[in-house]
Amino acid sequence: MDYEKRGYLNDEFRFFHITDNGRREFAYHYHDFYKILILLSGNVTYTIEGRTYCLEPFDIVFVNAGEIHRPTVHDTTAYERIILYISPDFFRAVKTEDYDLEYCFMKAREEHSNVLRIPGFRQSLLYQKTMELLVSDTDTDYAHALHHRILFLEFMIQLNRASIHEYIQYLEVQSSNEKIMRLLSYIRDNLTEEITPDSIAAAFYLNKYYLMHLFKAETGYTLGSYITNKRLLYARELLQKNIPATQVCYECGFKNYSTFSRAYKKCFQEIPTKARR
Repeated sequence: MDYEKRGYLNDEFRFFHITDNGRREFAYHYHDFYKILILLSGNVTYTIEGRTYCLEPFDIVFVNAGEIHRPTVHDTTAYERIILYISPDFFRAVKTEDYDLEYCFMKAREEHSNVLRIPGFRQSLLYQKTMELLVSDTDTDYAHALHHRILFLEFMIQLNRASIHEYIQYLEVQSSNEKIMRLLSYIRDNLTEEITPDSIAAAFYLNKYYLMHLFKAETGYTLGSYITNKRLLYARELLQKNIPATQVCYECGFKNYSTFSRAYKKCFQEIPTKARR
């Protein structure tokens, strides 16, 4: 079974407060938008692109668009979390020369970690804004949607301020497969080149079938599908910069436009030219 894209986001952001009682299995999946998860309770590890983190309550998990991930719930303790889905368009719309609300994601990438831990989180202004955002999700009073958006902006501002401070901690990876990590890095660095299971196996001096089996066993998805979807996500990013679709097709490693167009439509439910601004 290949990995699956989950969820579609037509708004700037979506907010969820979810509790699962009892042990539940989650499959590997990805989104074409950004995701923030704040763990409230549960005995959970979180795996993102081959890296596994052991979470504690109030850890903040950053998942970039296109990153394959899944939580693993280890017992029947209630798995309670706050989840935010954020559109890439939102970050572009509010970005100025003075600030970029995507900074918290960029900082996490610089730290080579997807998880931020803030000592004394419950005494912080960020926690206060998180709880206000949680309460506003069920608000039906006058201008509730506008109020919810204002609180979301305040939350993002406080999250980015927290990312700048020195008293925070980015979690180290609890476990990872070094071969897989090198493979993922190689694919990311060569998306525009002609990469196939054969060429990757040759680059790493591995048997192709062993490589494909290892990749699927460690990540839950096939090597070919991973490469295709990474290319499509990169293509969407280029299209939204108004680069012509034909040029994007070849810059992202596709050999002909019809194959690219079909794959893009299947992934994003629209033809490539619709994504251009």
